[in-house]
Amino acid sequence: MKNLILPLLAAILVLGFAPRSSAFSAEELQTRSEKALDRLLHKNKKAHAISEQAIAVLVFPEVIKGGFMIAAQRGDGVLFKNGQVAGYYNTTAASYGIQAGIQKYSYALFFMNEESLDYLAKSGGFEVGTAPSLVVVDEGISSSLSTTTLQKGIYAFLFGQKGLMGGLGLQGTKITEFTPSE
Repeated sequence: MKNLILPLLAAILVLGFAPRSSAFSAEELQTRSEKALDRLLHKNKKAHAISEQAIAVLVFPEVIKGGFMIAAQRGDGVLFKNGQVAGYYNTTAASYGIQAGIQKYSYALFFMNEESLDYLAKSGGFEVGTAPSLVVVDEGISSSLSTTTLQKGIYAFLFGQKGLMGGLGLQGTKITEFTPSE
């Protein structure tokens, strides 16, 4: 029991200091998400190519992850469809294992078909680790990916990492819709 007190305290502190859903107005969250997406598309040619075929993209401009053994992460984002805001979402996760540190990063989920997008809308708490046909695009996958090899429903790009945290990933991340302040 004593061994869990410090990690649990660290996770509580991370969640306590992470920005809340009401921290940004809808307009500010949209602006931050648009800037993050533009940054990704200008720096990553594969992401740009995928964006041209995607039917929607969910962008989390700032996710904060931190902890010691027990880690937590949180962030807010915007779903864009046909260039327009189609909803606001937050992402949360907790994990346990050999990990330590704090990190801030961005990520974008590109939805390639209506089935995958419908799953986000109907799941009432989309869990990335169990999402249909999810591919996290890293350096290895990126080198073999082309617009003619796109076969999955959702492609995830992590970018803009700052800080140091072992074990960056999206498995088990829960995404839920919310309404930001005006």
